[in-house]
Amino acid sequence: MAVKVQIPTPMRPHTGNLPTVDVSAATAGEALRELCKLHPAMEQRLFDNGQLRRFVNIFINDEDIRYLENLDTKIKDSDDLAIIPAVAGG
Repeated sequence: MAVKVQIPTPMRPHTGNLPTVDVSAATAGEALRELCKLHPAMEQRLFDNGQLRRFVNIFINDEDIRYLENLDTKIKDSDDLAIIPAVAGG
């Protein structure tokens, strides 16, 4: 499936400043792994020991994958996958 991955501004230097990256995948996890193959610097920003980092939120068409099937969430052609890093402050 062709999926458009939305890259947040702070992570764009690791994708050659691209705001979106097109990948082919059947699940959210496959899409993120394909993104990391195309742009290896993204791996350490998204994953820690193969697990999605806690502060990284992934949305498919505005739906948080944590409330779906997490990285196994199926995606369809033309879905949008957005990477949203959590922001904290005090």
